[in-house]
Amino acid sequence: MEKFVHLHTHSHYSLLDGLAKIDDLLGRVKELGMDTLAITDHGVLYGAVEFFKKAKKARINPILGIEAYLAPKSCDSKEPGERYCHLILLAENNIGWHNLVKLATRAQLEGFYYKPRIDKRMLREHREGLIGLSACLGGEVNRYLMNGKFEEAKQAALEYEEILGKGNFFLEIGDHPNIPENVKLREEVKKLSKSTGLPMVATQDIHYVRPEDAEYHDILLAIQTGNRLSDDDRLTLKADDFSVTSPEQMAKKFKDVPESLINTVKIAERCNVELELGKIILPDFPKPPGKSANQYLRELTAERTKEKFPSATKEIKERIEYELGVVEKTGFADYFLIVRDLVNWAKNHGIAVGPGRGSAAGSILSFILGITDINPLDYDLIFERFLNPDRIQMPDVDIDFADIRRDEVLGYLRQKYGEDRVAQIITFGTMAARAAIRDAGRAMGLAYAFCDQIAKLIPFNLKLEESIEKVHELKELYESNADAKKLLDSARHLEGVARHASVHACGTVISKEPLINYLPLQFAPQDKANVITQFEMHSVEDLGLLKMDLLGLKNLTIIEETIRLIKEIRGEEIKISSLPLDDQKTFELFRAGDTTGVFQLEGGGMRRYLKDLKPTEIEDIIAMISLYRPGTLDAGMVPHYIARKLGKEEVTYLHPKLEPILKSTYGVAIYQEQVLKIANQLAGFSLAEADVLRKAVGKKIKKLIDEQSEKFIKGMIANGINTMTAEKIWNFIEPFAR
Repeated sequence: MEKFVHLHTHSHYSLLDGLAKIDDLLGRVKELGMDTLAITDHGVLYGAVEFFKKAKKARINPILGIEAYLAPKSCDSKEPGERYCHLILLAENNIGWHNLVKLATRAQLEGFYYKPRIDKRMLREHREGLIGLSACLGGEVNRYLMNGKFEEAKQAALEYEEILGKGNFFLEIGDHPNIPENVKLREEVKKLSKSTGLPMVATQDIHYVRPEDAEYHDILLAIQTGNRLSDDDRLTLKADDFSVTSPEQMAKKFKDVPESLINTVKIAERCNVELELGKIILPDFPKPPGKSANQYLRELTAERTKEKFPSATKEIKERIEYELGVVEKTGFADYFLIVRDLVNWAKNHGIAVGPGRGSAAGSILSFILGITDINPLDYDLIFERFLNPDRIQMPDVDIDFADIRRDEVLGYLRQKYGEDRVAQIITFGTMAARAAIRDAGRAMGLAYAFCDQIAKLIPFNLKLEESIEKVHELKELYESNADAKKLLDSARHLEGVARHASVHACGTVISKEPLINYLPLQFAPQDKANVITQFEMHSVEDLGLLKMDLLGLKNLTIIEETIRLIKEIRGEEIKISSLPLDDQKTFELFRAGDTTGVFQLEGGGMRRYLKDLKPTEIEDIIAMISLYRPGTLDAGMVPHYIARKLGKEEVTYLHPKLEPILKSTYGVAIYQEQVLKIANQLAGFSLAEADVLRKAVGKKIKKLIDEQSEKFIKGMIANGINTMTAEKIWNFIEPFAR
């Protein structure tokens, strides 16, 4: 088999220019028998961590790169006319990777002018560990060649070699015979190589995965530029093939310059970046002199325990000691200190903070330290959901703040840990099914009413593929109407493609060292006062950085304002955490469904169920919020729960051992804690193992669910439960997977 490596590849993170999703790129490369691939998105490193992680899993060697935008003179000059040219930069080693991160950041924060630009001065400062290619038609060297300026091209090429170092700059040569400029350029590059001694490297400049994707990529470009396919003089690549080609095809294309293929392999062999994923990198919380994080956490816990539990029982003392032991073993003492400090600062500054939700509520340390206002022992909450001693993963505390004061909280973090160590996290808007139909239809020149009619047939929770199968009217249109078929096929290829970047609603990262040592940064779209990460939250977590979800909640602002007005008008001081949870006037409002403006209880469906349920205690409200989710609603669990609560349906259990676990919810499995206990007490799982089961079910990964299902059923059989009952119990908890 011929040897060749693709070194110029655009994924869908080249926003609205690349169509190829990373999974599809890797799948195609594997299918063609290749074992290495470079990713070089336009001006950004958005997909680098995702690509690295998935490539390693697929046993493909990842080469991390960028197609940089280079300012013709300096980033400081922002003259009209020629704004930038292209340059491919590949990281040869970890030093090169860190230099790429710095260049990608500086391009955004210092050089942005229409595009994120670097200049040759920046390139000199961050050249170590980088390999450069002269890029496509948009490269500086190639532009000179196209304009008949051979000597200027030669001078530019030798300058790049001088900047990057001997053997680190290559002349890129492509083969796109249907593009006249490319045919001319190919011959010029060969002449330049001969004249300078600079080696050539063959590339395909990938923008989509398969040749048949060309028309869908063309629609994507038309969406980006606001054109129709029928418009003349619009940006298009349709004249030639820019798909992932096989080594055999490349050998045919470059049979006159075989050394350009060999050089791709030589470059690939030189590129060995290893990103350290999964290692936890927590900031150091400032502690009193001579005290470790573990010592300080124990000291604070002891002080606050006296306030929370003046006469602590044996159960409370054991739970505290167990949790402290796990925190010390996992090395997360700094994490607790950081979160505690932040929550206490907000409370001390009169900012309304939520009482705590999610898995953090299962920690008695969180309660004692004031991170949450919920005693987990009162509600039988399990610590392992928050921190699993068998699988060391960063804890995740979601904290709600009054929305109009969330910026003050972010300001405090920046002041405490340093402006350069705190940033909000980027997120990417992808093309949803309905939007893909409308956008594709507009580009294709189809009538808006026709596109709108088709878009409205797509259920909100279904992808296009499923919708065509399941929605009869849509399937009929797809099979009988040529325009509908073409439109739906186009939208299917666009669905899920990244279309724009924005700021994540709550994700914030705090780092030990300046963030630029770990990841690239940029300005938030339309907000040059706010620096954000170029990696989305999963990549931030993969790098082991501390990610916190700081949510701004309108309801807390209303509560905060209400408390202020009561104090101002009636002179009464109200503390949220001291409000009684059994106030009968409040329950009268719940029973009447009069809950407009009440967080999570104001939707029409929820109000109807509250009227049916007639709640009498806080546990009824907790149960309704937990039940009001797609899986449990689809499974019809809400009417069952209401009927059993009101005594209209008999409470039954599949096995007597389930009764103590499910008695409080009338035999209906509602909470993740109940699933953990079923796995623990009936199938013999440790609580840490049970949490692995919970995550497998929660992530809806079929392979993991099947593995856990087998282990769960075997565990129950070993515990004296017959096979049929064991299978029924597994099926009983299955709605959680939905």
